[in-house]
Amino acid sequence: MKQVNVHGPEDVRLDEVPEPEPGPRDALIRVRACGICGTDLRYIRLGGLAGPTTAPMPLGHELAGVVEAVGAEVRDLTPGARVVLNPTAGRNMIGNGGREGGFAARLLVRDAASGGRLFRVPDTLSDELAALTEPLGVGMNAVDRVEAKPGEKVAVFGAGPIGLAAIATLADRGVEDVVAVDLSPRRLEIARALGARACVDASSQDPWQQLRALHGEEPVLGAPMAGTDAYVEASGAGAVIAGVLQHAKAEARLSVVALHDEPRPVSFLLVMMKQLTIRGAMEYPEDYGTALALLSRRDLSPMISHRFPLKQFHDALAVARDPQAGGKVMIKMDAEGAGR
Repeated sequence: MKQVNVHGPEDVRLDEVPEPEPGPRDALIRVRACGICGTDLRYIRLGGLAGPTTAPMPLGHELAGVVEAVGAEVRDLTPGARVVLNPTAGRNMIGNGGREGGFAARLLVRDAASGGRLFRVPDTLSDELAALTEPLGVGMNAVDRVEAKPGEKVAVFGAGPIGLAAIATLADRGVEDVVAVDLSPRRLEIARALGARACVDASSQDPWQQLRALHGEEPVLGAPMAGTDAYVEASGAGAVIAGVLQHAKAEARLSVVALHDEPRPVSFLLVMMKQLTIRGAMEYPEDYGTALALLSRRDLSPMISHRFPLKQFHDALAVARDPQAGGKVMIKMDAEGAGR
């Protein structure tokens, strides 16, 4: 079968690999849809998890599929069940430095018998929408970390898939005053469809001027600050963190979910004076199933902007690398799961 592997910096290939065979505690999944993540782009750029790999590293961790076979000790899954994956459960690290990856026809999920790896998908949810469970969980965790509540004013910097997931989560929780900030008109259009009240195109507008106009002003030592209660940093732009510290009102909260490879200066004088809260957001909510539940009650289809078969992975990769292209790029397998 075909499988996407990273062989070194900017060296990603569609390799021919043997079909996996499940052991007594494992499950074999026929992959139907798998999204390209910003983390995948980072792995490709670095050539592996944190630098050049010594062996091919499989990619793909945002996936939905069908159980094809299970080992004798797996009790709660049966062939034919539609499932989504928690890729890091049980330290399997699927598509994240582990031995397996989801950009393939079939995926071995080790120790599925222990539970917490695979979650059943409702019949009402399509494969590609179910594959949004993982990125939605990341955006949901970022919202959890700022503890945003209905009636509050929130700004989401970055309207890529994780920022869009955060916006959808906020809308689902009744937080109506959400402003999306991005450089892409297409992404901002998707943000509005998913629940953003207003959008700011940072390529032509001053985000802080716009936030003061949209969320009002609150003074700190006589200087006007944005009235925004909480911020989600999903852009990866270092200037955003410094901007939040400079322009946030007292008691504002910030969660950082984007990847910032380089150290960023932080004015702890401003953090102290304004009593700001800054929290990192990594991976998922404690209950992974909450993301799947949200997908079951709310239409997130605008988030998927492009679809490609596995054999066109490099074309899909080019779109995923284009910040102006749109939302989630989804890889779809054929009906037999051959992925060719």
